[in-house]
Amino acid sequence: MSIRFTMKARRGMVALTVAAGLALGVAGCGGDGDDKKPETSASESKGRGSNPSAQEGQAEEPLTELRGSNGLLLQVTSAERDAGGFVTVNGNLKNDGDKSLPIPSALSGNETEIIKNGRSLGGATLVDSKGKKRYYVLRDTDGRPLTTTGFSTIKAGESLAVFMQFPSPPSGTSEVSLQLPTFASGTIQISG
Repeated sequence: MSIRFTMKARRGMVALTVAAGLALGVAGCGGDGDDKKPETSASESKGRGSNPSAQEGQAEEPLTELRGSNGLLLQVTSAERDAGGFVTVNGNLKNDGDKSLPIPSALSGNETEIIKNGRSLGGATLVDSKGKKRYYVLRDTDGRPLTTTGFSTIKAGESLAVFMQFPSPPSGTSEVSLQLPTFASGTIQISG
């Protein structure tokens, strides 16, 4: 039985090697034979700083920044409408202060069901002033908010990647205001 397994393993390795070789050959096809040209173009593009990818652009320039108490800063990096009927807002919660800060409990909001699930960004809302509607953070079937949870303090100079999910405003609505307790509100553009 072990001989059979070894033979099968060898055949599998040969097949894998052939498949990898074919994949590399296909990936190299379609050019004019100058394999160095794409690398040079990519390097030149990065060197000049032109045409950054979406992720590079988001990291460099947030959609908006919301200032909170004691040096807390929320940098919103994306707000994307998903096919499932919701909007996901991503960002970084940063401590711009010079000492560790407790995360204000007010960020969780004041709804009993959300509060019982611990510290979160459950108090966040999206406001569609054009449609005159307010959208609250979604919850799962157990009442837990669909947002970053479980944080209590943030050290000086550190940042924490955060997300929040909301019901999606109508497809014609792309500009909304993000509101978070103890923070100034900010306008964001929904993509997708």
